Parts: sequence; structure tokens; C-alpha cells
Amino acid sequence: MHLALSGLFRAKWSADVHEEWISNLLLKRRDLTRQQLERTRMLMDKHALDALVTGYEDLIPDLELPDPNDRHVLAAAIRGQAKVIVTMNLRDFPPDVLAPFGIEAQHPDHFVLRFLDLAPGAVVAAAQEHHQSLKKPIRTVLEYLETLERGGLTRTATVLRRHMT
Repeated sequence: MHLALSGLFRAKWSADVHEEWISNLLLKRRDLTRQQLERTRMLMDKHALDALVTGYEDLIPDLELPDPNDRHVLAAAIRGQAKVIVTMNLRDFPPDVLAPFGIEAQHPDHFVLRFLDLAPGAVVAAAQEHHQSLKKPIRTVLEYLETLERGGLTRTATVLRRHMT
């Protein structure tokens, strides 16, 4: 979110994407409540102007993906005129299916690294802001970077380590 607010790109998501991340996070983090995550959702929609994509549902039935439950993501990307779908789940967004829509799927690590090459100061600043915003629990910089690594942002964490420690 801090990177999205940097202005380096225009974030796009839908109500279905929100529901998916909220549901998945509630399964993994028993210490969080739906109410807390709904507050986060509201703040995301409030601060990332024009990020919430609507009116994509009519596209869903005509889309074909390996996992039909992911069609809402592609539909929102098409309607929101996104160029990139950022996902850990690359195999469910094949290049040959996305290419006709001018969309590419990228792993989050690759996505952030691209911006680290283009605007390292902005990405480092966003990471520092994100780290400083974490209060429960408070983490050291090294703990924060280890969390990024565990979350699949291994190369990003390696680069950030040189700037943040």
C-alpha cells in the first residue's frame, strides 16, 4: 500500500479481490478480526484514489483461466485497464490468455524490483514508511526484511537490506 501511494503506479483492485485477501488473511491470522480488515479495506479505497474497479462482472463468464475462480481478477484488470496483475499465482494467469488484453502477470518480487531499478529512493522510502507503520508487533528492520523474505519477496528484501540496515 505504501508503494501504491508513492505514485509510481496506479493500483487497481475490486470488491472481490478485497474479499479474497481478507478471507485468506483471516484463515492465516487468527489474531485479526474481520472488522479490523474491513477498516483496512476502507482506508485502502479511501487513500488509493480510483483504485476500486467496478462494473467488471459481465466479463467474467467469457473468460477462461486454469482456475475459474480467478476470472474475477482478470475481469477487473481488463475493466480497470491494468497492464499488470501482481500475483504469486503465476501459473493460473498464463501469458497466452492475458496477452490479447495487453496484460501481464508478475510475481510481487519482480514487480517491486522493477520499481527499485526505476526509482530506488521512492521504493526505499515506501518500505521505511511501511516498516515504521507496523505497531503490533513492533519489528526491527531485520525482522521486517525477514518477513518480506518469508512472504516471497526474497530479492526485494536483499536489495532493501543494503538501503535500510
